[in-house]
Amino acid sequence: MRKNRFLKFFKWLHRWPGLIATFFLFFWCLSGVVLNHRQTFSDFQVNRKSLASEYQYKNWNNASLKGSVEIGLDSVLVYGNMGVWLTDSSFTIFQDFNLGFRSGIDNRKIFKVHKSEKGSLFAATLFGLYVNEEREWKKISMPVKEEQTVGIVTIGDSIYVMTRSHLLVSKDEPGNYHFTEIYLKAPSGYDNKIGLFKTLWVIHSGEIYGQFGKLIVDFVAIIFIVLAISGLIYYFSPGIIKRRKRNNKDNHKVKRFNKFSIKWHNKIGIWLALLLMLTTLTGMFLRPPLLIAIANSRVAKLKYTSLDNPNPWYDRFRDILYDEELDRFLIGTVEGIYFSEDHFMTAPVLAPAQPPVSIMGISVFEKIERGEYLIGSFYGLYRWMPDYRYIEDYISKSTQFYIDRSGPPLGQFMAAGFIRKNDGTEFHIDYNLGAIPLNSESNFTEMPAQVIQESPMSLWNFALEVHTGRFFKFLFGDFYILIVPILGLLALTTILSGVIVWIKLYIRKRRR
Repeated sequence: MRKNRFLKFFKWLHRWPGLIATFFLFFWCLSGVVLNHRQTFSDFQVNRKSLASEYQYKNWNNASLKGSVEIGLDSVLVYGNMGVWLTDSSFTIFQDFNLGFRSGIDNRKIFKVHKSEKGSLFAATLFGLYVNEEREWKKISMPVKEEQTVGIVTIGDSIYVMTRSHLLVSKDEPGNYHFTEIYLKAPSGYDNKIGLFKTLWVIHSGEIYGQFGKLIVDFVAIIFIVLAISGLIYYFSPGIIKRRKRNNKDNHKVKRFNKFSIKWHNKIGIWLALLLMLTTLTGMFLRPPLLIAIANSRVAKLKYTSLDNPNPWYDRFRDILYDEELDRFLIGTVEGIYFSEDHFMTAPVLAPAQPPVSIMGISVFEKIERGEYLIGSFYGLYRWMPDYRYIEDYISKSTQFYIDRSGPPLGQFMAAGFIRKNDGTEFHIDYNLGAIPLNSESNFTEMPAQVIQESPMSLWNFALEVHTGRFFKFLFGDFYILIVPILGLLALTTILSGVIVWIKLYIRKRRR
């Protein structure tokens, strides 16, 4: 009797958490496949009008606008997730300036637009470096496989381009760009470790073993769906059989299909249980609240994987800035901001008095004047004078602020960009609130209907919202943040209880 109760309990534990998780599991798996192949799905997009209010563009929110660059007496380019648009110095009239980029809004995700000293226009995008020739963007070939370009600076006739792992330089010769890599020495104290968050990220996505690893995780997502469907068939089949029996209908095919379904449900589930649990567990730690526990942890690079990279700056770069008056490069990384005052001849040095930067990365990296910089992230916007060890909240103008690094990596204001007009008027571009005036009472130009209409959400970003649970905020409110850990816990419970039931039944069968 005790043995039967034991088995019944784990069967119950396998059935009901599985049924609860199944609905979200389909969304989880399908969105995960899209996330694993961003470039493949980059041409696909979703109309924002069909989405919840927080996904609608209003007042330049949701990182639609990141920055601006003056290209003429009355010509300014503005850029961000909406692509590149040409406007005048008063920001009143907007014209599409995206000719040359591939179709699909993800191909117009712009991190930086830069005008060189020779007048050349460059764009650092998610899928490579572009130069503008006769108002058309043309992609420049790079000597590294990594395409995501995060920063551009020019010094005289040299252009420096930064990807997330590499720094490259070329002569600024239109039509004749030949980039070579600058190999930066490891900084002092480099321990050949990497963030635990990054490690779990590449394990969860399969990227740890490159494209082959991603395909394995795609296969795991399909297996999750197969197990969910076969589980539903097993759950509903008895009722279907009873109804058909009452109506004097033949149940032979239904029973055979149900038997086939549960047979492979059990076999696939037990064969791949460890892989299913690993994928689930790693995903749970990539979102709050579990993310908070690992956000600042560092671990050794896993041998014989994509992480085992000899480049000490692998996936650490986020932006680059040059202070011509001090002849100083500033390198924004995931672990802080570094100085190079000898054009990278020696190892970059960690700057003193680091400003607060969210784990989400640097979003504003601007020079105000000699030795004075503006640093923005989802922790806010800060005026930074490293040589004087001075940090000031640029919005409140206070030097007294507190960042709770044990909590969510978000501040009261979430800097997504910064705009300074020719007349000196400044605007903080908040991710949620949009354009906020800083030194005047003048509001920023209302977002034109044409810009909104031509800036849908990429399918990849939509999949990210679904995969992280944010998409379900309209159902659960602020409790959406618990969807991933709860769903993960239900999935782990379902898998573990299924394994226990299988082992128990297998032992009982063998004893017979």
